[in-house]
Order: sequence, then C-alpha cells, then structure tokens
Amino acid sequence: SFLIIFLILDLQNITILMIRNFYLPVIALCITGAANAQQSTDVVTTQDYAHAAQFLSYNVNPFIDHENVRPNWIQNDHFWYRDLTANGSDFILVDPEKGREAPAFNQQKLADALSKATGEEYTADMLPFPYFSYTDDGKSILFRADGKTWICNLKSYHLEQTDQKVSSPEMNFFSNDFSNEVISPNGKLAAYIKDWNLWVRNLTTGKETQLTTDGVKNFGYATDNASWRKSDKPVILWSPDSKKIATFKQDQRDVPDMYLVSTNVGAPHLEKWKYEFPMDTAQMKIYRVIIKVDQPKVVFLKIPPDPRRSTDMDDIIYDGHLADAQWNQDGSKLAFVSISRFNKIEKVRIADANTGDVREVFEETVPTQFESGFGGINWKYLPETHEFIWFSQRDNWGHLYLYDALTGKLKNKITSGDYDVSSISKVDEKNHLIYFMAAGLESENPYFLQLCSVNFDGKDFKVLTPEVGNHRVTFSPSGKYFLDTYSKPDVPPVTVLTKLDGKVVMTVAKTDISRLVAKGWKPPIPFHVKAADDHTEIYGLMFVPTNLNPDKKYPVIDYIYPGPQGGTFLAGGEGAWSFHATSGDNQALAELGFVVVEIEGTGNPLRTKAFQDMNYGDMAVNTLPDQVAGIRELAARYSYMDTTRVGIWGHSGGGFATCEAMFRYPDFFKVGIAESGNHDNRNYESAWGDRFNGPISNDDYAAQANQTYAKNLKGKLMLVDGLMDDNVPPQNTLLVVQALEDANKSFDLIYYPNSHHGYGKYYYYEMRRRWDYFVKNLLGKEPPVNYEFQPKMDPRMGMMFFR
Repeated sequence: SFLIIFLILDLQNITILMIRNFYLPVIALCITGAANAQQSTDVVTTQDYAHAAQFLSYNVNPFIDHENVRPNWIQNDHFWYRDLTANGSDFILVDPEKGREAPAFNQQKLADALSKATGEEYTADMLPFPYFSYTDDGKSILFRADGKTWICNLKSYHLEQTDQKVSSPEMNFFSNDFSNEVISPNGKLAAYIKDWNLWVRNLTTGKETQLTTDGVKNFGYATDNASWRKSDKPVILWSPDSKKIATFKQDQRDVPDMYLVSTNVGAPHLEKWKYEFPMDTAQMKIYRVIIKVDQPKVVFLKIPPDPRRSTDMDDIIYDGHLADAQWNQDGSKLAFVSISRFNKIEKVRIADANTGDVREVFEETVPTQFESGFGGINWKYLPETHEFIWFSQRDNWGHLYLYDALTGKLKNKITSGDYDVSSISKVDEKNHLIYFMAAGLESENPYFLQLCSVNFDGKDFKVLTPEVGNHRVTFSPSGKYFLDTYSKPDVPPVTVLTKLDGKVVMTVAKTDISRLVAKGWKPPIPFHVKAADDHTEIYGLMFVPTNLNPDKKYPVIDYIYPGPQGGTFLAGGEGAWSFHATSGDNQALAELGFVVVEIEGTGNPLRTKAFQDMNYGDMAVNTLPDQVAGIRELAARYSYMDTTRVGIWGHSGGGFATCEAMFRYPDFFKVGIAESGNHDNRNYESAWGDRFNGPISNDDYAAQANQTYAKNLKGKLMLVDGLMDDNVPPQNTLLVVQALEDANKSFDLIYYPNSHHGYGKYYYYEMRRRWDYFVKNLLGKEPPVNYEFQPKMDPRMGMMFFR
C-alpha cells in the first residue's frame, strides 16, 4: 500500500524533499517492523544453540551411570573397577571364583583420612583420584591426590606420603606414554634412538650403550617415519629374554621432503621430514636386522630390503611394537612377514637370530590387496608345534588356516562359514583352541562382533557370547575368565563376567541411562537400506530432533567417512557399533532442525571380500552412490526428510568425499563442509594409495582428484584445514582452492594456523562454524553471533576430562 501511495505522490509531482523527509522514514519503519515480526522464524537463537549443546558428550556423560567397566586385574584373577554413579563413583572389587563383588576399600574412612592429611574437604563419593594400585601384599593402596603420592593402610586407614609408583591398567587408560623409549620385557633396559643409531640405557645404573654405529641421516635404525605419522620413538620388538631386538635400518635418503611452515611473528619455523608419494619411484626401504644387545652386534637378515608395509594397515607399528614379527620363546628364531609394495604378496618367513639366515615358509598372493583381519594382525607363529595360524579371505570370507611351519604346507582350514574372523583374541596352544571375534553371525547387523572358539582342526565351533549386540571382551591374566560388555547403538551396555567356556558367572554392571532419558535424550534410529546396486544391504544410524514433528520437512545432513580401511562406523574400531550416548555432534546438529544420517557404504571390511573390493582401484567412489541411494530410500520411508535440501560433511577421508559429493553430485548435495581432505591421493602418503588403488597411472589418479571436478560446484562449500597438518598435508586443500578460483567459483575457506589434523584448541570453534554454516545455508536461517561452547568436566571424573 505504501508503494501505491508513493507512486501516486510521484505522479502528482510532490517534491523529492517531502518524500525524503516524511514518506521514506515511514516506509522504513514499516519494513523494520515487518522484519522484526519474522525474526523468531528466520533466526536460530543463542538459546537454540545452548539447547543443542546439551546433547554434546560433556553434557551427556555426567548423566550415564554404571558405564565403561575397565578391569584392573590383580592376583587370582580378581579385579577392581571404578563405577560411576549418580552421586559420584565407587571402587568395586570383584572375586570371580565366588562370583561376588564388594567395595575395594572403605571410601568414607579414606575420605576422612585424606581430608585430615591435606586440609581439603573430601567426600566418600567424590574421591580426588580415578585410579589406584594395591601394594604387593594387598594390605595397602597407593594413589595420587593433592599433588602427592599416598599409601593408605586398609586396616587402620593411616595415610603417609610415599615415593612408590602408582601403576594400574586404569592409570594407563587415563595417561599416555609420551616417552621416546621402549622398555625391555625384564624392565631393566630402555631402547632409544640417538643420532640415527639405536642405544640402550640401563634403568638401574643409568649406563648408556650404543648398539649400532653405522646409522646416518635418513638411513638410520628403527626409524619411526611412515610419512603420515612420525615420532622419535624406536620401532622395535624385544625378544622375550630381553637379550635381542628385532628392528630394521630404514633407507629414506632418496624419498622427497615434505615441508610445513609455522605462523608466527618473525621468521617462520620450517618443519621438514621425508614423505613418500604414490607416484614416486623412490620409496622407503627397510633392511631387517636382529641386534644382540649384550655384545652388542648387528645381524642383517639375508634377504633384500622390504617396503615399509604391514599386513594390518599403512604402517609397521602394531600395539606399539614392530608389526608382523614374532619371536620364539628363547629368542633364537624370528617369524615375520614381508609385504610387497602394493600389498598383493605376503611372504611368511623365519629367520635364524644368530646367523641372519632366512627360510621361506609360504606366501599368499591376492589380485587386489591383502589384509590380516580388521581388529589387528591375525597371524600367529606356534613354535612349539611348528605351525602358523594364518588369516585369509581366499574363499570370500575372512577365515583362519593352519600351516605347517616346517614344510609350508596347508594342514587344514580352521574356521569356515558365512562370517568374518575379525581378530584373534587368544590362542591356547596346549589345548589346541583359538578364541576369536567374529562378525556376520547376527542377522540384525552383520557388524556385531561375538567371541567364538574353535579347535585347531576346525571342530567344536562355539559362540561364547550369544547375546544379540556388539561385544567387547577382555581376558583375565590366567585366561580362565573374560569380561564381556555388549550393547547396541540404541541399547545401553551390560557387562558380565564369564568363564572361558561361555558360562556367565555374574552380571557386573548394567548401564543406567534413566537420568539421561529424563533430560530428553533419545537414542539414534538404526536402519538398513539398499546400496546403489539395489541389492547389497548397507547399515546406518539416523539422528532426528527430540521434538520431531513428523508433519514438517527437515533438511538432511550426511556425516561421512568413506574408508576404505573402515568407514563411517568402522573407523572407530571394534566398538563402533556399540552403544554411544553421543556420536560426535550428530544429535546436537539434529536438535537445530536437521535429520542427520551416518551410512556405512560398500568397500569396507567385516563383510565379504567381494564387498570390500567393490571400489578397489577407485577410491573416489567414496561410497557416494550408496549415500545417495540410502538417503533416497530413507526419505521414502520417512516423509519428514527433505531431499531437496541435503548437506554433507566429513573430516580427512570424509573431507575428500564431501568435496567429491559437491562436485560430482551437485544437484543432490547443496551444502558441504570438507575438513582436511586428501583431495588428491597423489598428494597423500604412498602406502594409502598403493594399497587401495593399486599400481594405477598418473592419469587414473588425476581422474579421482577433486580439483579435476571443481568447476561443477553449484552449492555452498566450506573448505577447512590446519596449516601444520602432517597427516594430510594442507596442499591437498590448496589444490582445490586453486581450481575453484580458476573456475571463478565462490566458496568459503577456514585455515587454522599451527594446527594439525584434528585442529587442537580450535575443535569447538570449528564445531560452531560448522553449525553456523548448515544453519545459514541449509536451514536458511541466521545463526547466533559468535556462540561459544562451554565444555566442562564430569565432576565424577576428578581431574580427567574427555571430549
């Protein structure tokens, strides 16, 4: 109406001065009023963000009770664990023989004694330490509090300060070993690298002994450099008697240098190290050696150098030690596996530790890539019986085979059936029994893991954890018992103590989420849909707002990590399909008005070999056809999903997949956030591309590279990287930046100076920017300005805090 008035007045030749001084202010006032009237629907408020943040882990975890039973084994297979309760925590001692539990000590008496000794006020439920250890006689405990180590007599509850060391598995869980030394099995020697040579230090006398003398720059002993990860800690394997060390001399002299530059005032700091790329002819080589510590003497194994490869992943470290190597008991022989550059040939070998002679036992060749299972390295040398347990996917499923170590002949297949052996948990050589985790035995979800046992001859197969769900198992020191925690993504854990034959001794804990549910929390929705081939079943989780209105339409956000070493779920390891009250910020994002999905696409482990190899040779498939097919099927099932507004985000491999989604599926994915992506695998470490692409050409790599398709961008894209990312170098993102600029495409870019792959202190800042980007560009609303998260400590955790 004001526009009509304005036109009439103009037609009547009313002066410009009158319009400017009277009518325009009136018009502006009305427009402002209309905008204010719409504000409540066009913005997402600070209160909305605060509500969503209530579903982040630091706000969720304090309302979960009796979760995460971590056993601290002591004498006679007894163990203690810390039980988190609504009031604080209890320390519980379990007697497996009697099948009962009791307080590990009188917490009230200890709280009183500690309060008196320190002058601080402590309560029984809120003791200031998360772990302790028993003295050898079991009559006292050691713990850290008030910056001191204390010893407490469990009869008198008399406290004294002590120099004794607190040590327990619980403590090891809470702490990290940042030492650059590897301690010998007898605890007397520490091996370390100095000036490219290997040394040992006597932990009693402090005497240092140089074991090798010919190490030179970039051709040194036990070097921990796998391009994507590096440290100053030696990569070695001590013999059981602590008299020998198995390691290598790594030649990386011809490998090109990687450079990163710090951000600071004045001259920047240059970080430089050797980094091998897939198209490079020069690759790292390891000359395998055995070092006799007492003499000292270096024995080179009489074989050509091996590529730096393992049967497990893209490094030769497993469980903190040299991977794919195993000593016999007296240290006279070393069994190991040599792996070809592209992981197609695995040679099983045994070396004489005194002479360096190497005997070939057997080998396996695969047309794509070999792996030794999902949960770790799954071959075992049995020197007493001269046998090898070997993992293979030769019949399309991952199974175990028994080989004669003397002749190299196959004796028999150990496991069989339509399931995968994930990891060998325990081998009972005396009784010829193998205990292993298996996937695919549960029809509800093929990724659920269960503990099974079978004889060496393949007979007497048993499922020892029959409860439906994903199982995580810890064996007692004697091997007579195991602790089993099982759950589903939407069903909280139960922990039971079980005998080795599968008979349940007692229920140790049942996770209680009632306080969490009372705050409005709801579990994710498990689903399975068809992959892009319209045949293969794939599995996932969906997160919806807790106040979901099924009559509304919600934009969809796809959180992706494509693998192929383990996808969106499996990247989290064997516990990926267990219960987690939070999964990153997926539920929090959903609370802002989205449906968030995670879909485990084809090309990943724990299914058939054919499933795993579906995308071999073309990592750029990135499960994206499966993501699109899965979202469309879900939308047909749930009408509140709006497939005209689909966003996607991911980190690392997920960043690679996100960019590709925006470039190759621009009409489906409208908003993307690509964090630290390996956008061109020619610019990422060699072992990755070699393994999952094979020996493809430069042109083939170029056809997979994201910058090749940047010109196709239609939607909103934010690129994110850390400028000191030594895992996926930031040049990967800059290649995409350059291509987008060359194509005259608008995009957004965030760089974190001096930050590595996970962004460190900028973790929550990046989360906030991610929320803002989806709210503004996918939801179509204005986010609050500079919202700041307030992460806090679970008060029950004492000094410890987990994100």
